[in-house]
Amino acid sequence: MSARPEPRPGVLQIDAYVPGKSAAAAGVAKIHKLSSNETPLGPSPLAIAAIQVFDHLELYPDGSALRLREAIGAKYGLDPARILCGSGSDELLSLITSTYVGPGDEGLFSEHGFLVYRIAILAAGGVPVVAPETNHTADVDTLLAKVTPRTRIVFLANPNNPTGTYLPFDEVKRLHAGLPSNVLLVLDAAYAEYVRRNDYEAGLELVATTDNVVMTRTFSKIYGLANVRLGWMVGPAHVIDAVNRVRGPFNVNGLAIAAGIAAIQDDAHVTNAIVHNEKWLAWVTGEIEALGLKVTPSVGNFILIHFPKDAGKTAKDADAFLSARGLILRRVDAYGLSDALRMTIGEEEANRLVVAALRDFLAGAK
Repeated sequence: MSARPEPRPGVLQIDAYVPGKSAAAAGVAKIHKLSSNETPLGPSPLAIAAIQVFDHLELYPDGSALRLREAIGAKYGLDPARILCGSGSDELLSLITSTYVGPGDEGLFSEHGFLVYRIAILAAGGVPVVAPETNHTADVDTLLAKVTPRTRIVFLANPNNPTGTYLPFDEVKRLHAGLPSNVLLVLDAAYAEYVRRNDYEAGLELVATTDNVVMTRTFSKIYGLANVRLGWMVGPAHVIDAVNRVRGPFNVNGLAIAAGIAAIQDDAHVTNAIVHNEKWLAWVTGEIEALGLKVTPSVGNFILIHFPKDAGKTAKDADAFLSARGLILRRVDAYGLSDALRMTIGEEEANRLVVAALRDFLAGAK
């Protein structure tokens, strides 16, 4: 018998999630935080206004977030009864996993998939299974090859964080077709609004026509509501019913509900964010590649920049150099990408400063 309470098996195997840093070296006058894929345009003015007039903080929020689900349903042509809201899509990913994965069950994801997948699977007592990627992109054949009778859930971030790559919808459908019917496919579409490719689909069609696919979305990225923590998922009625049974009774607060309703109705603000990202994603990618660094092609609001292994030129060295100038990018060692930094596409000033700083870094400036 242990002399103290001990967590159950699997918990201590979890490496706690470490968010992108937000501080630079002491003495830096201005910081540009480009480490967490936050939108440089901020939230919709309508969302800000909705929060500013919010009152009755003494009352519990609507536990079902009905008005928000109705707003999401109206936006995408969905039945609100098949929508479930959460405190960020992170919470929903964990709720889905705890609902469908138990001790000894396997959860599958690609090599550089979002870190929360592994955490959620281990927290549920399951076994994380990782499928190799091809060119930093999820590979349907390697994913299917990893499926066993113990597989209960497959996560696919599409587009993927931190690589920025994506699978065309035909490949997503091929993945689904190759899975046993009792395996739940979770399409994590946190960056869907940014994708400008004709062969991309976030997953609504598969959700609508199958019994084993769910899609998660977030208000943290293009909608600029990361601080209030808000996400949503859509799935078959039986999945929504099951997850609702383990969801906390008031898991989404009233401020988040009010902001989300306003934000999802502000099409102009979203369009501005898309236009800004499309312009500067292409510009930053081209400028950094012109410096001789490799950039993984991205369809999100961030890029993955690869650095050489030469002493003084590594990703770690670049991170220190950029931080000293107040430019905060994201180390991605935890994703198995120790040679790279992830950069959020920011405001024009920040984008230009990163390119100039990388030019100085590669030239050996101090």
